[in-house]
Amino acid sequence: MLGYIHSTESFGTVDGPGIRFVIFFQGCPMRCLYCHNPDTWEFHRNHPVTAIELLMQYDRNREFYKNGGITATGGEPMLQLDFLTELFTLARQKKIHTCLDTSGICFQPDHPELVDELLSVTDLILLDIKHIDDQKHRELTRHSNRNVLQFAEYAGNQKKVPLWIRHVIVPGWTDDPEDQFQLGWFLGNLRTLKAIDCLPYHDMGKAKYQDLNLNYPLGDTKPATPEMAQQAREQILKGMKKRLLNNLKK
Repeated sequence: MLGYIHSTESFGTVDGPGIRFVIFFQGCPMRCLYCHNPDTWEFHRNHPVTAIELLMQYDRNREFYKNGGITATGGEPMLQLDFLTELFTLARQKKIHTCLDTSGICFQPDHPELVDELLSVTDLILLDIKHIDDQKHRELTRHSNRNVLQFAEYAGNQKKVPLWIRHVIVPGWTDDPEDQFQLGWFLGNLRTLKAIDCLPYHDMGKAKYQDLNLNYPLGDTKPATPEMAQQAREQILKGMKKRLLNNLKK
């Protein structure tokens, strides 16, 4: 089986625990306004590879990955579900920790069983929740968040896969304290939640848009500060605590 890969990173330190071999999958159905990898959008760009070829690349530096593993990111890895499943299955056979960095947008709530095989060989999910409000999510990404939130509940509450939530703080888009509280309320019901990252928006991807002759959607939106990200995390935690207390009263 062949997969379309944009690139790889040999020593990733921010895409899951430990030092990791990071694989950037080609293709993404979303068009997030703050996307910093527009060169991964188109599906058939770059050359196809096999899962075995990727694992051979991993093996070249295997001694450095003792506390890490493989992370599939993108683009959107679940757009190539069969190839991703084969890659993680082979990795699991070699006792390699597998981490999926996904938006969850490809999940089909009417047919959740389609991802069961993948989830059975996934050790950790880094789930990017773009926005908790459905309409604002549509404006930010061109898609509803219905699939995303149901994927979180299915993977975490039903399939018991550990979840690590990521949320980008974008001035004017995801910096509303009430939205952050509501996100926390939702997260408070995820049973396998392990961590929450609030990431400050940055505009370092502008150069890629220029190279691709694309307009940068957020224009002159200023980057978020670390303080804004910390405040957002605190607000999300308030929502989580409120939900947990509410559940205890039932």
